[in-house]
Amino acid sequence: MDIAALVADPTAWVALVTLVVMEVVLGIDNLIFISILTNKLPAEHRDRARKIGIGLALIMRLALLGTIAWIVQLTQPVFTLFDHPFSWKDMILIAGGLFLVWKATKEIHHNVDPVDHKEDMVGGTAAITFGSAITQILILDLVFSIDSIITAVGMTPHVPIMFIAVIAAVTVMLLAATPLANFIERNPTIVMLALAFLLMIGTTLIAEGMGFHVPKGYVYAAMAFSALVEVLNMWARNARQKKKSGQTLH
Repeated sequence: MDIAALVADPTAWVALVTLVVMEVVLGIDNLIFISILTNKLPAEHRDRARKIGIGLALIMRLALLGTIAWIVQLTQPVFTLFDHPFSWKDMILIAGGLFLVWKATKEIHHNVDPVDHKEDMVGGTAAITFGSAITQILILDLVFSIDSIITAVGMTPHVPIMFIAVIAAVTVMLLAATPLANFIERNPTIVMLALAFLLMIGTTLIAEGMGFHVPKGYVYAAMAFSALVEVLNMWARNARQKKKSGQTLH
């Protein structure tokens, strides 16, 4: 189907909107990781690191879209262990999940007990180098990109729709990256919640790789509920501080 036919096809527009929403939702995981990681860099390097990280995500996803035939083959079984066939996709998800669990656990430990660590502390977490941040972002970009493209392939057979959806989703990530990172930095309790999200996402990736399908809707519903509770807690804290400040002035 050519571009003109796609533009005139209502089902193509429905597929595009659905896929854009799905790609944006899937990009939340990647964005949270990038925000937490870049907040540990010196202030003058954070924005550049976020742009490079998200730019790499876009390049990687567009490159993978150009090799859809190879991407589809990643879902074919490579070996069987304990009566479960493992594909390259499964192994990538497991490796990415383990990395995410390790990283989130390490960051939680830094936040809970920072005095045990000799590194310079920025925002309650150990500082890292610019190169280290980009490398870690690149690793997770690869995992999330493969998951994202396989999801796109499963939703529509039209490559132009996939390209538009990926570009739109990454553009949203680019616009939201700095506000999200600043919000996380201004609210220390959000850091722990975001790390808990990453821990859950990592566990979900491992489960998916092991053949246990976890509905994404349940995961994101739990994240949304937890975020809502934290927002209510923030409002309550602000209200108490304002009340206390008013009483002090009087």
